[in-house]
Amino acid sequence: MSETAIEVHGLRKKYGDDEAVAGIDLSVPRGEVFALFGPNGAGKSTTVEILEGFRRRDGGTVRVLGEDPGTAGRRWRSRIGVVWQGEVLVPQLTVREVVRHFAGYYPDPRDPDAVVELVGLGEKSRARVASLSGGQRRRLDVALGIVGRPELLFLDEPTTGFDPRARRDFWTLIGDLARGGTTIVLTTHYLEEAEALADRVCVIARGRVRAQGSPATLGGRASARATVSWTADGRRRETRTDEPARVVGELSALFSGEVPGLTVHRPTLEDVYLGLIGEDGDEHDDRDGHGRPAERKVSA
Repeated sequence: MSETAIEVHGLRKKYGDDEAVAGIDLSVPRGEVFALFGPNGAGKSTTVEILEGFRRRDGGTVRVLGEDPGTAGRRWRSRIGVVWQGEVLVPQLTVREVVRHFAGYYPDPRDPDAVVELVGLGEKSRARVASLSGGQRRRLDVALGIVGRPELLFLDEPTTGFDPRARRDFWTLIGDLARGGTTIVLTTHYLEEAEALADRVCVIARGRVRAQGSPATLGGRASARATVSWTADGRRRETRTDEPARVVGELSALFSGEVPGLTVHRPTLEDVYLGLIGEDGDEHDDRDGHGRPAERKVSA
């Protein structure tokens, strides 16, 4: 079995004259949590739909779990799980009924009742889907995505609309799945989500990869200069340095102790991300799941 879950070289996709994906290369090892983010129009959704086998590419080579998703059959599909951005609409069934029904699509599913417990819906197993909160419905979506024991799980904006507590609980669930050996591809608008969950992140803009790496090192973040700020004579002052500890020590000596208004800032993942995409989020139309232009906005 290959150690690589996803291998992509020169991936291209056009909608009319618009090249939504313009030569992307990706490699995702098995067991990794890999996050994709970028502004609307970046090509994230198109790329993921091609990896899932739901959209055909115009060029390049793609291997997902060793097969071409454009031609792979039912056995291959049983090895992947997909958690869509939209909810599964089965309002009149109970949670347990829905999970048991979907389990029947797979050759070797997990125990449905165990899956319901795993996603934190044990107390809601007999509740109808229509009665669930938004966060509970999202947990049900994850249950449907993992009931088939996927080797590879795609999560599309999994926590959109969650309150902070529900989002943290969901992160714990995804972390548990990753530690169990599931490879996860995550697309998200929340940079803190990618930082909390991902082993590696990939920034895409205008259909091209701008940077890949761990959240801590992306775009040279780990080696970026720090900004030390303080207040002196009623004015705000700052300096950029590779040695913030030295600067703080010198300031402490200068002020004979506490330094007024002292702050030390290193670039956040958001700082790096915004630097990588520039103004792309304001200039390029997105495409929805059917190739139609969608509303412009910048992810953050």
